[in-house]
Amino acid sequence: MNTHTDPIPRKLKTLLAALSLGLLALGLASCAAKPGKLVVQAAPETSASPAGCVGENAKPAIDCAKSPSAAFDQNGRLWAVWTQGETVYVNHSNDLGHTFSAAVAVNPVAEPVEASGEARPKIALSKAGAIYVAWTKRLSKPHSGHIRFSRSLDGGKTFTAPVQINSDTSETAHRFESLAVNDRDYIYLAWIDKRDKVAIERSGGGYTGAALYFTYSSDGGRSFHPEKKIADHVCECCRLAMKIEAKKFPVILWRQVFDGQIRDHALTRFTAKDQPGPIQRISNDHWKLDGCPQHGPALSITPQGDYYAAWFTDGDARKGLFVSGSQDHGKTFSPPVGFGHTPQAGHADLLADGQSVHLTWKEFDGKKTVLLTQYSSDGGLSWSAPHALAETAGDSDHPAMLAYQGHHYVAWQTQADGFRLLALGD
Repeated sequence: MNTHTDPIPRKLKTLLAALSLGLLALGLASCAAKPGKLVVQAAPETSASPAGCVGENAKPAIDCAKSPSAAFDQNGRLWAVWTQGETVYVNHSNDLGHTFSAAVAVNPVAEPVEASGEARPKIALSKAGAIYVAWTKRLSKPHSGHIRFSRSLDGGKTFTAPVQINSDTSETAHRFESLAVNDRDYIYLAWIDKRDKVAIERSGGGYTGAALYFTYSSDGGRSFHPEKKIADHVCECCRLAMKIEAKKFPVILWRQVFDGQIRDHALTRFTAKDQPGPIQRISNDHWKLDGCPQHGPALSITPQGDYYAAWFTDGDARKGLFVSGSQDHGKTFSPPVGFGHTPQAGHADLLADGQSVHLTWKEFDGKKTVLLTQYSSDGGLSWSAPHALAETAGDSDHPAMLAYQGHHYVAWQTQADGFRLLALGD
């Protein structure tokens, strides 16, 4: 085991400030040496920040933050994790995001933190009330980092000293972490890792993409078991999607680099607490790209065990945003159904509960970004018309879906309005 000692030493009203929309739907920022091949119309970029968010005396506030993540606890309290400067903060809201408690610093020593649309700090909450936070500490070499973890056992008043999760200490990529906790308080972390690529290329070999690694804690985050590799040749710059099935084991969805630089999607379902199952290909879009889409998938699992996935592609077989479902634990998926109005649609999230499935995404029309939603009441067999939930003329973050006691929400950070939790009216 990688044993971490746990000394326990430390409100959120801040979110985005300058998250560029330039890579909205097809966002092909090159995180590899070779650029992407698509050119898309970008939203206007601006360096302006909300009043009070700039300067040395700027106070921590979620409206000044970058790329927050949020989650409800069992009592309906909304918790958020975000960064401002080189500090990770946590705070909570008792009124659905209208007001937030004072921000509590997670890392007492400032460090560079990954905070962008695809890579952001994560938060997970245990049934017992523990708060778990993970993020990527950026290193000096481009696209390199280490996975960090901290926890609070006193309701977010203080957090343990951050620990490094990946045992490999080389200055390479350990990034795009995903965090989840099950009903037994087992904490799972998965991330994209380039240690094997570095080793193979050092010996003269070739290696496409990166690897997918995971670890877990069976003692509430006091220690983590040695990490294991799940897959080679994972797309190196797209977020992962990890959810807990039946309150027990993880299911992970990611963009895989198949033969011929085809960047479609793959999934694994754990068959035991420490055992990923067979890798299943879930999309056959045939997106050939020698570059970085920076456009990871979304995953939701119903209490009944049905899977729903959403993703973006620019493949030969299909282009745009698509949603698909599985009723056999990911072994097979239904034919993909497209959604979204324009080529500028992207960065979708979804949430399924029983037969209801909610989608959210954003589209740029050349002047403004519109946040849209769509709904199915029959497990994805039919869909409502798209509904415009909000819009902004400035920078905005990727939307994220949340639910509490049958009510569904979209969390969206914009430069103009800060953090908003938008109710879907169900």
